[in-house]
Amino acid sequence: MAKESNIKKELFSQCQIFIDNRLQTIKKTIHEIQESLTSETKSSAGDKHETGRAMLQLEREKVGQQLAEIQKTNQLLSKIEISKTSEVIGIGSLIYTTKANYFIAISAGELKVDDVSFYVISANTPIGKLLLGKTIGDQIQFRNQNFKIIKTI
Repeated sequence: MAKESNIKKELFSQCQIFIDNRLQTIKKTIHEIQESLTSETKSSAGDKHETGRAMLQLEREKVGQQLAEIQKTNQLLSKIEISKTSEVIGIGSLIYTTKANYFIAISAGELKVDDVSFYVISANTPIGKLLLGKTIGDQIQFRNQNFKIIKTI
């Protein structure tokens, strides 16, 4: 199994890929909406035309909000120092517990390194909030389950 520092680097890299993929999807959607708006302009006038344009404008606003959110997430990720280790759990910590393993960074779901699962979570999630500030040996109760922090990196 890879060293913990390499696991952290790999999880961080997978987070970056996760964000890049989301960003590409959002940019593609924005481009498609822009093309649809352009072709709507060239099509016939009337109520149907206005409704179509309004729907596309709403969709563009929604995607714009998604773009802003993913850019904010990317900024948060860029501030994480993966080389930093601490006894006290914080953003960028790799945590092993008796129930699951966590990496506090962004909400990216379950990622695997060397067939070991890690839940990549944001510090704002309920479990993230419970883990922040804890140290090795601390007990946590989450969703009627008790677990213990075994190791932090």
